[in-house]
Amino acid sequence: MKKPFLMIAILVLISLFASCKQEKAQPNIVVIMCDDLGYGDLSCYGHPIIKTPNLDEMAREGIKLTNCYSAAPVCSPSRAGLLTGRSPNKAGIYDFIPSPKKSEDCRDLVHLQDYEQTIPAMLKSAGYSTCLSGKWHCSSRFNSDAQPKPGHFGFDHWFATHNNASPSHENPKNFVRNGEDIGILEGFSCQIVANEAIQWLKDKKDDKPFYLQVCFHEPHEPVASPQDLVKKYLPQSENENQAEYFANVENMDKAAGQLIKFLEEYYGENTLIFFTSDNGPETLNRYYRATKSFGSPGELKGMKLWTNEAGFHVPGILYWMGKETYKGSSDAIVSSLDLLPTYAEMSGASLPNRTLDGESITSLIKTGKKERSKPLIWAFYDAINEHRVAMRVDDWKIMCRLKSDTAYIGHIHNLYEGNEKLMKEAELVDFELYDMKKDMGETENVAKDYPQVYNEMIEQLKVEYKELLEESHIWKRKTK
Repeated sequence: MKKPFLMIAILVLISLFASCKQEKAQPNIVVIMCDDLGYGDLSCYGHPIIKTPNLDEMAREGIKLTNCYSAAPVCSPSRAGLLTGRSPNKAGIYDFIPSPKKSEDCRDLVHLQDYEQTIPAMLKSAGYSTCLSGKWHCSSRFNSDAQPKPGHFGFDHWFATHNNASPSHENPKNFVRNGEDIGILEGFSCQIVANEAIQWLKDKKDDKPFYLQVCFHEPHEPVASPQDLVKKYLPQSENENQAEYFANVENMDKAAGQLIKFLEEYYGENTLIFFTSDNGPETLNRYYRATKSFGSPGELKGMKLWTNEAGFHVPGILYWMGKETYKGSSDAIVSSLDLLPTYAEMSGASLPNRTLDGESITSLIKTGKKERSKPLIWAFYDAINEHRVAMRVDDWKIMCRLKSDTAYIGHIHNLYEGNEKLMKEAELVDFELYDMKKDMGETENVAKDYPQVYNEMIEQLKVEYKELLEESHIWKRKTK
């Protein structure tokens, strides 16, 4: 009688162990990031014309985030913030990074520095294989030994461009694979980027979990789209340029769908996907090449390069294949800064030994809710609007201008030794308060209606901004 009982007990223990092991298994992690995609550019976020069926389906199967924020209202600092889980100001990346041209403000020196700790490096230490496919834009000297390359920050395989696909999304010629120039590639950038990611997975020899960062160039200028899609949108568009933009977003959706389908087929038991944009939509004709920038901010105020909502309030979709999660829309406040601590918790990786600005959102994935203990703060000194500093706390957002003596601070691309004193002595002034729950479009400054909230928010912003400024990197040119 004892032997059957013993066998049953052993089988039960084996089953429990297998169940526990499966529950604790490290998930595959995928980040899909668009470039200049507006909050209102997807059909699941209300665009009346553009069709994005693949991302719409992902939103239905997962969590559609209606309060998702990027780390900055422009590309380079946004990407640095996502990678490090910290305000990009702390990494010294304040604005988009141009190609190197020596300037007084040391902008030619700007890059993600070799001591920065990133998501791929963290996950690699926890046993992950890692890959970057698409836009990098975290260094001024791309693919040069003078500055760290993507591989330095934990990417086993990287296939990337410095900034935009050149000469356009069609047949780009500026991709680099693991340090080697590729030359002209036929097709459209989003499909090329998705194909590289899929091929890397196909070629992967190990059975390790993976971190895959897919950074589409779409719908950033110079826009180029398949002509069949352009023709599809012409009857509903103001002109051919607008049709080309609409087609560009759908083309990106097709590439994302191609990748999602592959992941569902081969890794559908445990893969977490986060889809977002680096910042809000470009303003039509803001510069000479922005002739097809018909992106939509939806109901939000501003555009890319603004500290009003449309600058960094972006689409966000979470989808965990093979796992039971909350499904539907969530108005919880989420930032790309949250990804690093979230992935650390999910993978069992050790967090970097530094203060993070993001927080784990694993509770949101289960419940759709998240209570933040830290505010989100942005100090973007080159903002098109006058209020260069903004902070979000719960339902409230406060914004302010910067003033030195009797003059407002002008447009600043970079903090360096020449303007350090000016910026650190500048005063926060001209505060505005918005109730984001009732007024996401920032149409009414409610400072007079909520004096207690207004005064408390001012004091909190002063403290948070001071701490941020103290930790912000100041660039200095080395002298011989």
